[in-house]
Amino acid sequence: MQANLRTLGPVMLVGAGKMGMALARGWLDAGLPPSNLVLVDPSPGDAAKDLAADYDLTIHAEAVGLEPNVLVLAVKPQIIGAVMGGLKQAIGPQTLVLSIAAGISIEKLSAGLETGRVVRTMPNTPAQIGKGVTGAVAGAEVSSDDRAAADALLSAAGQVAWFDHEGDLDAVTAVSGSGPAYVFNLVEALAAAGVKLGLSETVAMQLARQTVIGAAALMEVDPAPASVLRQNVTSPNGTTAAALEVLMADDGLAPLMEKAVDAARARSQELGRG
Repeated sequence: MQANLRTLGPVMLVGAGKMGMALARGWLDAGLPPSNLVLVDPSPGDAAKDLAADYDLTIHAEAVGLEPNVLVLAVKPQIIGAVMGGLKQAIGPQTLVLSIAAGISIEKLSAGLETGRVVRTMPNTPAQIGKGVTGAVAGAEVSSDDRAAADALLSAAGQVAWFDHEGDLDAVTAVSGSGPAYVFNLVEALAAAGVKLGLSETVAMQLARQTVIGAAALMEVDPAPASVLRQNVTSPNGTTAAALEVLMADDGLAPLMEKAVDAARARSQELGRG
């Protein structure tokens, strides 16, 4: 079953940060009527103010006077407890809760909001341009209609991958949730290497950025596995092969990435125990 954003009913977004605003713009672009979006943030930033101005929305300091069909929690996990305490009055019998707070379990969300209709998710920042990917897990009391509504909201920001086991979201957080930062750091490192070879900082960064942008665009249109795309660039005994001997060595990129992803997953688990 597919849900229609145009008829989804009131959606309350609590937390008007970058991710929340990325999701909100995606919903509005996908057909959610502005009159069905309620923004709640006591200290909205410029992005939230710009969105409110673009769509003639009011940003509320607290959630009062409305029991939405969907309540989206887009706040930092460090403040989730305090935020949930002020939201109980906004949870009605028809309200589905959709959380993007990293590491916060469905059990903790259900206890804090006194509802079992909870979908826990982990999106990433490319959602800002509709190129994100979100991992999602539905709580035990989430119906098929609830899941369809959640999928419609999340799909407005990119692809959605559903999981049966909540523990998988810690791995999702480590791989795709934090993953864009790894790619940006790769660009920084590649540009820095270019500077060491004598390129100007401006040119080195231009080359590094566009190389990653172009490679990502190629991967989007070419369904071949990443390993095949890599091989397509690599001539035997050529320059790329020489570089890959370093990157693919036993102490190269793969073990370093594994260590980084393990650290991110461990931190996600710590936040959940919080």
